[in-house]
Amino acid sequence: MPRNITVIGASGAIGRAFAEQALDRFPDAILHVVSRSEMGGFTTKHSQRLYQHCGFDLENEALVEAACKACLADGQPDLVLIATGVLHGDGFAPERRLQDLDPSAFAKVLALNLIGPSLILKHLLPRLDRSGPVRIGVISARVGSISDNHLGGWYSYRASKAALNMMVKSASIELFRRNKEAVLVGLHPGTVDSALSQPFQKSVPEGKLFTPAHSAACLMDVLLSRNVRHTGRCYDWAGKEIEP
Repeated sequence: MPRNITVIGASGAIGRAFAEQALDRFPDAILHVVSRSEMGGFTTKHSQRLYQHCGFDLENEALVEAACKACLADGQPDLVLIATGVLHGDGFAPERRLQDLDPSAFAKVLALNLIGPSLILKHLLPRLDRSGPVRIGVISARVGSISDNHLGGWYSYRASKAALNMMVKSASIELFRRNKEAVLVGLHPGTVDSALSQPFQKSVPEGKLFTPAHSAACLMDVLLSRNVRHTGRCYDWAGKEIEP
């Protein structure tokens, strides 16, 4: 039963839903949430066990380090979700052809999907205790699987998630040397009804567009059920392993 939970990237649809799930499912747990700006909408009954850390910026390492330190103020968390990432933004979208590759857009996607989460791991994992169970999930994507790529395209997004999966694998090995009870996995949330997926929802099969609440509940169940045999791997919302 988690008693200390951290969500980094809590202003996104999945991060927010995961935070709400944590508050509802674990009434004795404290929750640290990290976001770009202050998040409203939480009930007053949660206020005494909810700690918000605002002003977060994945592209500013000093702010990443400060957020990691703040989340450990109450000791080692039992459960951590790193729910950061980008698919499209101002002036860039998933590429359909090689000719669509733009160096600036590619660098932006790598900064937010790979380098930023990697910096979180850099500043979070070494600060964890050398004993005691902790489960850490990093939001990845099925399209980061090289063996599962049958359509091509989406070059920068696929590359960033494939590289993120490698970071999770390598970091899990280092983390296990430090703490034999620690688990670090990648998580694929499915296609979630959010601003991130909105431009691409027409191609989603019926029944495969999840609400943030549904996806978050599934991811929490998957993460809570992982143990050291699973560390370093990537799992989808149903708990099925995604091959590299």
